[in-house]
Amino acid sequence: DVVISAEVVEHVYLPRNLAKNAYEALKPGGRAILTTPYHGYWKNLALALTGKLDAHFTALWDCGHIKFWSRRTLTQLLEEAGFRVERFVGVGRVLFLWKSMILVARKPSP
Repeated sequence: DVVISAEVVEHVYLPRNLAKNAYEALKPGGRAILTTPYHGYWKNLALALTGKLDAHFTALWDCGHIKFWSRRTLTQLLEEAGFRVERFVGVGRVLFLWKSMILVARKPSP
C-alpha cells in the first residue's frame, strides 16, 4: 500500500532505479512518500549570498549527499517512473528556505 523513503534519495547513485522499484512494489492506487533535503532557487540564492554555498554543497563529506533535489526534479523523477504526484510539503525553517521536502505520489489505478 505504501513505500516510504526518508532522506535516502539524495544518497542514491541511480535514483531512477529507486523510483522504478518503488513503483513496481506498489499495487495500483498505492502511494510513495519520499523526503529529501530541499533545494530550490531561494534557498540556493540565500546560501550563495551568505557565503555558505561551499559548506553546504561540500564535496569533502565522505559518503554524503551525491544528488541535490528540488521540487521540480523530484517530481520529474517520480513522474518518469509512472507516478502521479499528489502533494508537496516543505518542512523545517521558513517558507522557501525549508530544510526538507515531502512528496506524496500515487501509482495510478488501471
